[in-house]
Amino acid sequence: MSDYSVKTVPTKAYQDQRPGTSGLRKRVPVFKQEHYTENFVQSILSSIPGGPEGTTLVVGGDGRYYSEEVTQKIIQLAAGNGVKKLVIARDIIFSTPAISHEIRARKATGGILLTASHNPGGPNADFGIKYNMDNGGPAPESVTDAIYESSKTITEYKLVELPQVDLSKLGETKAGPLAVEVIDAVTPYVAFLKTIFDFDAIKAYVHSSDVSVLFDGLSGVTGPYARAIFIDELGLDQSAVQNCDPSPDFNGGHPDPNLTYAHSLVEVVEKNKITFGAASDGDGDRNMIYGAGAFVTPSDSVAIIADWAECIPYFKEGGVKGLARSMPTSTALDRVAKAKGIEHFEVPTGWKFFGNLMDAGRLSICGEESFGTGSDHIREKDGLWAVVAWLNILAAAQKKDIKGIKGVLHDHYSKYGRTFFSRYDYEEVESDAANKVIQELESAFKADGFVGSSLSATSSSTSFEVAETGNFTYTDPIDHSVSKNQGLYVTFVDGSRFVVRLSGTGSQGATIRLYVEKYSSDSGEYDADTQEGLKPLIEVALKLSKLVEHTGRKEPTVITPLALSSLV
Repeated sequence: MSDYSVKTVPTKAYQDQRPGTSGLRKRVPVFKQEHYTENFVQSILSSIPGGPEGTTLVVGGDGRYYSEEVTQKIIQLAAGNGVKKLVIARDIIFSTPAISHEIRARKATGGILLTASHNPGGPNADFGIKYNMDNGGPAPESVTDAIYESSKTITEYKLVELPQVDLSKLGETKAGPLAVEVIDAVTPYVAFLKTIFDFDAIKAYVHSSDVSVLFDGLSGVTGPYARAIFIDELGLDQSAVQNCDPSPDFNGGHPDPNLTYAHSLVEVVEKNKITFGAASDGDGDRNMIYGAGAFVTPSDSVAIIADWAECIPYFKEGGVKGLARSMPTSTALDRVAKAKGIEHFEVPTGWKFFGNLMDAGRLSICGEESFGTGSDHIREKDGLWAVVAWLNILAAAQKKDIKGIKGVLHDHYSKYGRTFFSRYDYEEVESDAANKVIQELESAFKADGFVGSSLSATSSSTSFEVAETGNFTYTDPIDHSVSKNQGLYVTFVDGSRFVVRLSGTGSQGATIRLYVEKYSSDSGEYDADTQEGLKPLIEVALKLSKLVEHTGRKEPTVITPLALSSLV
């Protein structure tokens, strides 16, 4: 007879397990340190509000390297902590949006997600673990703080030694005292999308003689979902999808759907003049929309989805309760909200900040400039939701004789003007150097007379008068919690601005993100190149922050968006 007694394992605490905006992300060798993964999972279980006993947890991830081993550890730790049931995706391939939906549909206690999102995977690349709550959304700071505090003082963890569970077979089994149900994670999510969008209209659109479609899964988790949507539901052939076999190392690529890392999509779209191209990231919560000669910035994307919301059945029936964007995201969404008389919010970066607004019934559509877009159908950003939303919009636009992505963009600019927006990413910068950039700006902000002064570009006579500076602070209107130091910003008299913040999504060093934005209602500028139009403002930001001097980086790792001419 098997012994399923709980075993208490002595351990030593690690001091570096503070969750970032989306959980704990480190290199795989860090997670492979003795007790490291077990400590963090135990800290999650110990920090579940109400405790872990009798709970049901959903488990899955993007299938990156080390996921199988960690899932088996989670099974043993869950059994040792009195968890009642684990719901695990077959082969652990479970997109972040689908996990959020499954948690909500089952009324589960929460979920443990194994993903480092858009970061590379492999034996020496990134791994991540995060906890989602019973609303399907990322754990709030009160819970992530508790996880971190537990991880710093943990002296033991509890497990039941169990044989490996076969995660390739569907159905429910017993693992000692624990029930483990292995599920098809694709079918329920696709069925859910069909209740949100007009699939009949979309199917008619994608089969139009002048329309072609290509989705690139970047060898991440969305491949099986994309096949179910584009091939099984919409009736397109296999050529409508590429890179749709999930790979532990993302086939050697970087699963981040931007113009730099999704070049596999851009090349084929331009070569074959594809009218609608799209990509998603490693865990399926981000998206990029790109047609031949037409790139949609994430800031424009969420604004356009909000503007066209009534053509989507979910919003036509339920209405749009509110709109929101992260602070660095351009103000294009604000203009739609004001024109339609809809409440709108500006929140810190991190999807968890949208959750309270959604749960309170005050938010329907939201987005981040980092290629994250979503709605209150779940509590995570949702890459495939955004892709299908765009197809729904294009189908509706076609009936108004507005053709393709370019047509929708120009229609939007004609109504609201164009917001030029760009982001410069400086990845894996030495932490001390990154902090010096922040300190440089903070010192400048404190100088007498800085507000009202003029800052000049370095390659032209263009100058900008400073109207306001600060470090963004957010007071949640629902629970009144306060989040400070969310990003340094300079706003100029003409309405343009730049933002600098350190990102919490990397696994090593620091990522400095520089965001620049200007607005134009001059139709003669609507086709202008973004980088050329923003050049003076970018020069001002680099000069003021002394970013090049402090970091030694003369060029960013990623520029979004690049000039289209440089991509083909």
